[in-house]
Amino acid sequence: MIRIKKYAAIDIGSNAMRLLITNIVEQDNKDPQFNKSSLVRVPIRLGQDSFTVGEISEESIERMIDAMKAFRLLMKVHKVEKYMAFATSAMREAYNGKEVVEIIEDKAKIKIEIIDGKKEAAIIASTDLHHLLKTDKTYLFVDVGGGSTEFSLFSNGKIVISKSFKAGTVRLLNEMVSDIVWKEMENWITKNTQDYDEVTLIGSGGNINKLFKISGKTQDKPLSFIYLNSQYSLLNSLTYEQRISELGLNPDRADVIIPATQIFLNSMKWSGARNIFVPKIGLSDGIVKAMYNGKI
Repeated sequence: MIRIKKYAAIDIGSNAMRLLITNIVEQDNKDPQFNKSSLVRVPIRLGQDSFTVGEISEESIERMIDAMKAFRLLMKVHKVEKYMAFATSAMREAYNGKEVVEIIEDKAKIKIEIIDGKKEAAIIASTDLHHLLKTDKTYLFVDVGGGSTEFSLFSNGKIVISKSFKAGTVRLLNEMVSDIVWKEMENWITKNTQDYDEVTLIGSGGNINKLFKISGKTQDKPLSFIYLNSQYSLLNSLTYEQRISELGLNPDRADVIIPATQIFLNSMKWSGARNIFVPKIGLSDGIVKAMYNGKI
């Protein structure tokens, strides 16, 4: 007998807000299946406010309220039985972040929790990666967001260590990532991967997903360092307008995709990884699975 539960996750990031609605299919003596029912992405670049002036603007707050009201209606139509909403670096660094959370709860009836980088990394890492994680191999999981990048090292099928750095795409666009932060990331990756013979990257985030889609590869095939480097060169050779018109990138993707690619390339270089797998997972997926497994 099949039972279907509907869970939803709201991810309020530095570059965009997402609503993921998932069908969880339960069958006796079988692992549950998590099937995406709907995914809505709204490009409200909160990081532009938070990282440059330190607060979420009135305009962004109004857009957030409208988006959250829409998310609530969509969850009602889909008959979602359980949801959680998490906000990451842009909201936690804005001095009015807590005030914005209260306004949204009052106006849109959506309760939001602002989480730190450590919890964000843990939720993403809790996503089911067993189809990729071979127990005899070592993986560096890299999730690149607008405000921060989360790293998790896996070995023997288990997580070894995680770390969050304030080096995201929106920060890089605004030249807010110092050489010191880059050096800290390099040192952390080098130190934690040097004892392993071979490391493979697992990439997460909208930018690496887009690069993977452009490649035309099937989900079980990785991208090589050489391919990613050639795409980086191509992207840099085009203007912002050309990336939109010739590559079909969304306006809010056409600028952040370059610094995101830079982070992934450096992560591969510092860890010695030659390949990067790109499963379709992220914070939203992690929220749904962590909710279902009672971890949050």
